[in-house]
Amino acid sequence: MPMPGEVIMGSLVDHAAKLLDFSQRLDIGLLDNVVGCMYAGIGDQQKLAQEVLTRLKEHPEAWTRVDAILEFSNNQQTKYYALQILEQVIKTRWKVLPRIQCEGIQKYIVGLIIKTSQDPIMAENEKLYLNKLNMILVQILKKEWPKNWTSFIPDIVGSSKNSESLCQNNMVILKLMSEEIFDFSSGQITQTKAKHLKDTMCSEFSQIFTLCQYVMENATNVPLITVTLETLLRFLNWIPLGYIFETELIPMLANKFLPVEAFRNITLKCLTEIAGVNQAQYDERFLLFFANVMNKLEQMIPLTINIREVYATASDRDQQFIQNLALFLCAFLKEHGPLLEKQASKAHLTNALQYLVLISEVDDVEIFKICLEYWNALTSDLYKESPVIQTQSPNIFNMGNESFPETGKRRDFYVLPLHHVRVIMISRMAKPEEVLVVENENGEVVREFMKDTDSINLYKNMRETLVYLTHLSCSDTERIMTKKLQNQVNGTEWSWKNLNTLCWAIGSISGAMHEEDEKRFIVTVIKDLLGLCEQKKGKDNKAIIASNIMYVVGQYPRFLRAHWKFLKTVVNKLFEFMHETHDGVQDMACDTFIKIAQKCRRHFVSVQMGEVVPFIEEILTQTSTIICDLQPQQVHTFYEAVGYMISAQMDSGIQEVLIDKYMNLPNSVWDDIISQASRNVDVLKDMDAIKQLSSILKTNVRACKALGHSFVIQLGRIYLDMLNVYKVMSENITQAIAVNGESVTKQILIKGMRVVKKETLKLIASWVERSSNPQMVLENFIPPLLDAILLDYRMTTVPAAREPEVLSTMAAVVEKLEAHITPLVPKIFDAVFECTLEMINKDFEEYPEHRTNFFLLLQAVNTYCFPALLQIPPPQFKLVLDAIVWAFKHTMRNVADTGLAILQQMLQNISIPQYEVAAQSFYQSFFCDIVQHIFSVVTDTSHTAGLTMHATILAYLFTTVELGKVTVPLNPQQQPPFEPAFNIQFVQVCDI
Repeated sequence: MPMPGEVIMGSLVDHAAKLLDFSQRLDIGLLDNVVGCMYAGIGDQQKLAQEVLTRLKEHPEAWTRVDAILEFSNNQQTKYYALQILEQVIKTRWKVLPRIQCEGIQKYIVGLIIKTSQDPIMAENEKLYLNKLNMILVQILKKEWPKNWTSFIPDIVGSSKNSESLCQNNMVILKLMSEEIFDFSSGQITQTKAKHLKDTMCSEFSQIFTLCQYVMENATNVPLITVTLETLLRFLNWIPLGYIFETELIPMLANKFLPVEAFRNITLKCLTEIAGVNQAQYDERFLLFFANVMNKLEQMIPLTINIREVYATASDRDQQFIQNLALFLCAFLKEHGPLLEKQASKAHLTNALQYLVLISEVDDVEIFKICLEYWNALTSDLYKESPVIQTQSPNIFNMGNESFPETGKRRDFYVLPLHHVRVIMISRMAKPEEVLVVENENGEVVREFMKDTDSINLYKNMRETLVYLTHLSCSDTERIMTKKLQNQVNGTEWSWKNLNTLCWAIGSISGAMHEEDEKRFIVTVIKDLLGLCEQKKGKDNKAIIASNIMYVVGQYPRFLRAHWKFLKTVVNKLFEFMHETHDGVQDMACDTFIKIAQKCRRHFVSVQMGEVVPFIEEILTQTSTIICDLQPQQVHTFYEAVGYMISAQMDSGIQEVLIDKYMNLPNSVWDDIISQASRNVDVLKDMDAIKQLSSILKTNVRACKALGHSFVIQLGRIYLDMLNVYKVMSENITQAIAVNGESVTKQILIKGMRVVKKETLKLIASWVERSSNPQMVLENFIPPLLDAILLDYRMTTVPAAREPEVLSTMAAVVEKLEAHITPLVPKIFDAVFECTLEMINKDFEEYPEHRTNFFLLLQAVNTYCFPALLQIPPPQFKLVLDAIVWAFKHTMRNVADTGLAILQQMLQNISIPQYEVAAQSFYQSFFCDIVQHIFSVVTDTSHTAGLTMHATILAYLFTTVELGKVTVPLNPQQQPPFEPAFNIQFVQVCDI
C-alpha cells in the first residue's frame, strides 16, 4: 500500500500534466492546490510543486490563462502568481504579441485596477494584489506610452476625480511611473527611449501638477494627502523649476503641511529636494523659502531644547523628523550658505547652524554622519579660502549675528558654531582601526586589520574635519583637548571610553599644528597621561592609559624624530609593555613599535649624539629578551618593524652584518630542525616541528616585506633547505591522502603541513616582487623553484590538495621577470594549465582561489610573455582561448574583468606587425567564436557591469575587419577569389 507522501507526490505529477495541457480548460482549484503545496509543503513535495509552477509560467501560452485565474481563484497567492506570469510576458514578449492582444491586456489591467481601488475597503484588504497590478500597468506604460497610449495622462487625471480612493491609487501609479522613468530606467530601457519618456512627462506635467495642487488645497483625507506628497517628492528632482518657484507650492508646504505632525516628515523630504536646487535666478525665492521654513521650525522646536535628550526618548516618527531636519539644513546650507552670509541679517543662518550643532550631539551614528558631511564641506571650504594655520582664534563670545568681525573673513562668522563642533568631534572621535583576532581555515590565530568598515570610514571623515578645524584655530583645538585631558586627571570626565576617544582625537591631528606648537602640546599631553597612569590604581586602568600613551606617541613621528632621547625612551617603554600580559597591551606595543620603525627608521641605524653605537645594535643584542613573552603573530610584527630599521642602512656591508644578527634567532631554530630532519625525515611529521617551521617562515615573510631585495642574503641561506622541506611536506600529504582518503586534509597535522607549503610560496613570491636583479633571480632561484613546485602541483591527484599559491607565485615570477622567463613558460603551462582548467571549468564557483590565481597567471603571461603563447601547440592555444572565454563568462566580477582584460590585451598583442602570420591564422580560427561569445555576455543581464569593455572589444574587432587587417576569409564557405572587403559583408550579415 502506498504511503501518504507517495500519494501526494503522485497526485502532483497528475496535476502537472493537467495544468500543462492547454487543450483543456484550466482547473482553478487544481492550480490553487499546487500553489498551496508550494507555499505550505515541505521537501520533495514543495520542490515538485515549484517545478510544476515554473514550467507553467515558462509556457508560451501561460499568459492566456491569467484572466481566468484572476477572476475565479480565491487564493491571493495564486492571483499573485498569475500576475507574475503576465509581468514576465510584458517584459519579454510584448513586442511580438498582436496589437489586439496588447490592447486587450491593457484594458483588462486598467479595469482590474479601477475595480479594486475605487472601493477603499477592498483596496486596503487587497493591498499587495493592487500594488502588483500597479507595477504591471507601469510596465505596460513603458512599452505603450506615449506612442500607443497618448491619452494616459488625461485619463488618469480625469478618473482621479471620481473617488478619493481611486485618486489615492492613481497617485501611487504616477509615483511608480516617475520612479521607473527617472530613477530606475538606467539599464532597463535605452537612453533615447528614457529621454523621450522624460520629455513627454515634462510636457504633460501641468495636468498632473494641477491634480496634486487640487488635492493639497482641498483634501482632508490623511492617506490621500500623504501619498500625494510622496508622489510630489518623486517629481521634484525633474519637473520644470517654474512649478516649484513660480507657484504657491513652497509656501503651501511650509505653512500648511510642515507644522502638521502627520505630514511633517514627508514635507521636510520635499523641502530638502527643493533645497538641493541651485539656480541664481531664484535666489530671492530661496531666501524667502528659508526664512519661512526657519520661522516654522523655531515655533516647532525652540532653540533652548536639548535635542540629544529629546531624541533618546522620542517615537520613531519624531526621530525620523530630526534626521530629516538634519538632511534639510545640510542640503540648504551646502548649496545656499554663501547666499545667506551676504544678507544684512544673519539670524536665520545663525539659528540653522545652532540647530545643526544640537543635532550633531544626538547619539545616532547615521544622523551624525549627515551632519559630519556638512561640517567637513564647510571647514574644507573655509580653510581653502585662506589656508594659513591660525594660532590665535577670534573671541568666540564676541561673534555678532548682524555683521562680520573687522577682518572680514568668512571664517570669522563661524567661530562659535565651529568651537562647538570641535568639542563634539573630540568627544565622539571614532576608533582609528579595527583589529580582529580570528582563527583562519588552517587553525592559526591571526590578526586581521579591517580596512573598509563603516567605523574606519567614519574615523577618516572625522579626522579630516578635525584637521581642518585645527587649521582654522589651533589654539581653540588645543584648549579644548587640554581641558578635556585635565578633566580626565581630576576625575570629572574619567572613563575608559572618554579617554580613548580623546586620545584618538589627539592622535588624529598630528601634523596640523606648527612644529613648536605641536611640541609644547604633545609634551603636555604625555606628561598628563603619565601622571594619570601614576594616579590611577588597578591593572586595568593602567593598561588602558598605557595603550593610549603608546597610541598618541606613535601618531607624532615628527616630534619623535626631533627628540632622539624621548624616542629612545618611548621605544624602551614599548619593550617593557611587550612583557605586559594584560589583554591588548602587547598588541598595542607591537603596533606602535612598527609604526615608529616605519616613520623614524633612519634614526635607529645612525649613531645619535651621546651614543656609542646605533640603537639597532642594542635591539638586535636584546631581541631574545624583548620577544620572550610575545605571541607568534606579535613576534612577526616585531621582526617586520626591525626589518624597516635595517632597510634604512645604506652601506650594504654593514647591512649584511645587521641582517645576519637580525635573523640569528630564527635561523638557529631552523638549522636545528633541518639537522634533525637530515638524520630522520619523520621529524617533519611532528606537530611541534611543523609549527616552528611555519612560524619561522612567517617571520621570514615579514622580514622580506621590510627589507626588500636586500633579503636575498637571508633567502639564499635557507632557500634549498626550504624547497626540500616543501617537497617532503608534499610527499607526506600525498601519502596521507593515499592511505586515509581526501578527508585527511582536514586534520590539523595536514593543515599545518600545507601552511608550511603556503608560507614557502608566499616568501618566494614576496621576495621576487621586491627583487631588483631579474637575471640573478632567473639563473639562481627559478630552476630549483620550478623543479620543486611544478611537478608536485601536477602530480597531486586530489585537486583540493593543490596549493593555489603555486599559481599566484608563478604569476608574480612572470610579472617581475617579464621577457626573461618566456623560454620557461611552456614548462610552467605544461605543469599547471590543463590540470587547473579541469578543476574550474565545471562551474563558476568551485575552487575560487585557484580560479582567481589561474587567470592572474594567464594575464601575466599574455602581457609579458606573449611570444610564448604563439609557440605552444594549436590544441593548447585553443585551450588558452577557451579559458579566457570561460573567464569573462563568470559571474564573479573580478574573474570576468580579468578575462576581458586578457582578451583585449591578446587582440592588441596579435595585431603587432611582427606576428602578422600568426594573426591571420588566429582571426580565421577564432574571430567569429570570440564575437559570438562576447555577444552572449552582452545580452546577459548578469554581465551588465562589463558592458563598456564588451563594447570596446567588439569595436576593436569590427574596426580590424573594416581596416582590411584580416586578409584571410572569415566565411568558411568563401570561394576564391577572395578580397578583405568580403569579410566586412560577412560580419554584417552573418548569423554569428
